Amino acid sequence: MPFVSNQGLRWYEFDLFQGEKGLIHGVFTRQGGISPEPWDGLNMATSVGDSRDRVIENRRRILNAMGLQDRGFFDVWQVHGRDVLLAERPRMDGEGHQKADGMVTQQDHLALLMLFADCVPVILFDPVRNVVGMAHAGWQGTVKKVPAAAVEQMEHRFGSRPENLLAGIGPSICPGHYQVGSEVIEHVAQAFGDDSLLTNRQDGKGHLDLWEANRRTLLECGLSEYHIQVSGICTLENPVDWYSHRGEGGNTGRFGAVAAIRQGL
Repeated sequence: MPFVSNQGLRWYEFDLFQGEKGLIHGVFTRQGGISPEPWDGLNMATSVGDSRDRVIENRRRILNAMGLQDRGFFDVWQVHGRDVLLAERPRMDGEGHQKADGMVTQQDHLALLMLFADCVPVILFDPVRNVVGMAHAGWQGTVKKVPAAAVEQMEHRFGSRPENLLAGIGPSICPGHYQVGSEVIEHVAQAFGDDSLLTNRQDGKGHLDLWEANRRTLLECGLSEYHIQVSGICTLENPVDWYSHRGEGGNTGRFGAVAAIRQGL
């Protein structure tokens, strides 16, 4: 697996992006931070009970490990919606969060950060326009097709063409462990036109494939199938590396996905 380690931190990088000099990215495991149990490691969220000071230090460690210590993060209050924000500067210390589940930027003085613990991280990169985007897709964001909203913003704001975009679908809960009920099944059928994304159907429940759902959404947007990589890593099955809301009964931290434009290109 394409994992990178530096300064005690360990993160996942997509093979698809390895030849792209304009992009710095990583989906960080929980290893290497200072948060105690139950967050135990590199927790990125203050909203789960961890102290602000520890989270700030964990975030600082990520920036240092990636060589981004001269930048700040742009992050949002994730609400399982479809809104996508334009990031033009880092969010300042003490500044309130804007609500959104996607972000795009062409600025090289900030790093995009989103938080996860079973939901799907989607990182987008346009190597032609040098634009990066990110989306947070739980089941709600998946049926609302938030990755498509991010692609639309890259097109609208920067002139990106979908056929040029590269997309990485990161670690999240896998189909084998993501059982959902009738309400979710109904939303999935409405959004995707059928129930082929669901398996093990019985008693009004089924297992939802978030990876394939978001891959289909990106294909619908016009991305090439050869420009989409699915990590295939299940957060629930790998608790040493990843936080899992479902696997840990909701009492856990949040890992970070980071993407930034490289300076000097």
